[in-house]
Amino acid sequence: MTDLNHYQTLQVNPQATQAEIKQSYRRLAKVYHPDSQHKEANHEHIVELNAAYEVLSDPHKRQSYDRQLRHPSATAAGDWQQRTKAAQKQYQKQRKNARDTDEQIELWLHQVYQPVNRLLCRILNSLEDSIEELSADPFDDRLMEAFQDYLKECRDFLEQAQRYFRSMPNPAQVASVAASLYYCLDRVGDGINELEFFTFNYDESYLHAGHEMFRIAARLRREAQAALRSVAA
Repeated sequence: MTDLNHYQTLQVNPQATQAEIKQSYRRLAKVYHPDSQHKEANHEHIVELNAAYEVLSDPHKRQSYDRQLRHPSATAAGDWQQRTKAAQKQYQKQRKNARDTDEQIELWLHQVYQPVNRLLCRILNSLEDSIEELSADPFDDRLMEAFQDYLKECRDFLEQAQRYFRSMPNPAQVASVAASLYYCLDRVGDGINELEFFTFNYDESYLHAGHEMFRIAARLRREAQAALRSVAA
């Protein structure tokens, strides 16, 4: 394919209209793109298609190229060859950067987001049942002790989640996800503190405040999930 001129690369004749050139480029790009399922997929072919389309889709560049085809010279041929090689290198660099970024995001999701999200679920999803059990008689020592055990377990889960969160920096592409998780963990910590104050003095204002902190944390967790979906899209 490297010995073909741009018209041959795009499989159009020199009199092709701009619409025909665009249509042929799109058709061939789907066939040769490395991410396609076609057996002909080849990133070098994509680079050549891009180089050809860059010239033929621009009327001024196309006129200049047509003149070179009518009056070829070794210098012109060498210039186009160098441009194609430069385009290949740039494409390969972009592909590598994209793969590296994808790998970093995948690693962060596996080592940070997923374990943090699981631990947050264990904390947030059990609050209602724990409060309901305690509400039967907050002054019952057995029930209060069970509630205190629940809060200790929440504190342990929170510390684990914070360690996971700090274990590696987040890629820039998931910054909004990480920000929502950070504030979610912060609200969970505030909520646990408020609930623990209640166990000391039975002041229900602390119980309500802790419940509200957990509600906010649950919303922030959902926001992290939504932000992650937008990244994946």
